[in-house]
Amino acid sequence: MSALFPRSPVSIALGAMVINLLRYALIAVPAFVLFHKWTPKRVVSRRLGPGPVSNKQARREFFYSMLSLGIFGLVGVLMYALSRAGLSRLYSDDRHGPVWFVLSIPVMLVVHDTYFYWTHRFMHWKRVFKRFHRVHHLSHDPSPLAAYAFHPLEAIIEAGIAPVIALTLPVHRDAFIIFLTLSLVINVMGHLGFELYPRGFLRSPLGWIFNTTTHHHQHHRKTNWNFGLYFNVWDRLLGTNHPEYASAYSAITEGPDKAEDALAAVPPGSHSSS
Repeated sequence: MSALFPRSPVSIALGAMVINLLRYALIAVPAFVLFHKWTPKRVVSRRLGPGPVSNKQARREFFYSMLSLGIFGLVGVLMYALSRAGLSRLYSDDRHGPVWFVLSIPVMLVVHDTYFYWTHRFMHWKRVFKRFHRVHHLSHDPSPLAAYAFHPLEAIIEAGIAPVIALTLPVHRDAFIIFLTLSLVINVMGHLGFELYPRGFLRSPLGWIFNTTTHHHQHHRKTNWNFGLYFNVWDRLLGTNHPEYASAYSAITEGPDKAEDALAAVPPGSHSSS
């Protein structure tokens, strides 16, 4: 064991936790303050939920995010162990060159989006929903603080993408860090509570590929739809986009009077896992 861990596992876990905490503090917390405390007038009409987010909800989201950061710290120990055992494919030299350094980032996003879609659908299975995913869905009108607000069991699943990538893809460590940071930024955008993309975005090629804040916010309110993270491809291919996703997006970007009705619309026969 001493050969495997020349550094203390506790120090590794704390270091990983601090790094993730800094990312959360520099991305999720300022987004919460800017949009849910100050709320610029130019985006008020783009609010997706009734708002404002209560202090009780904010405290709950922050508390579970801190628990998740502890889990992520333990995963940092696993990542270090994989590296020491020669199993990790992460590297720190220039063996694969700058082109792969850049390309590996979108590749990791695609891998993670696939991983997320299927694990997310699994956690919406009624037999596991209450034990794994219900905590995250306590926020029907989520804020950026909910980006890491997971039950510990869900946090383990969410963190699982790190060893999956380390074991399967030759990725530079700096590219991996960029990927993790982008992941949090997009996650915060999904829980922002305000739609920032422009009118007509969904009718563009980019709108076919990428998700919007409306997409994930709608998932928090109508739980059996909209399972994707970064991309809308899996949801489109498998028919799991909410039937009113496009109209909800149009409503919130074209006028606030239509938004609430569109977000609340549920077709006959739809149901909730919660």
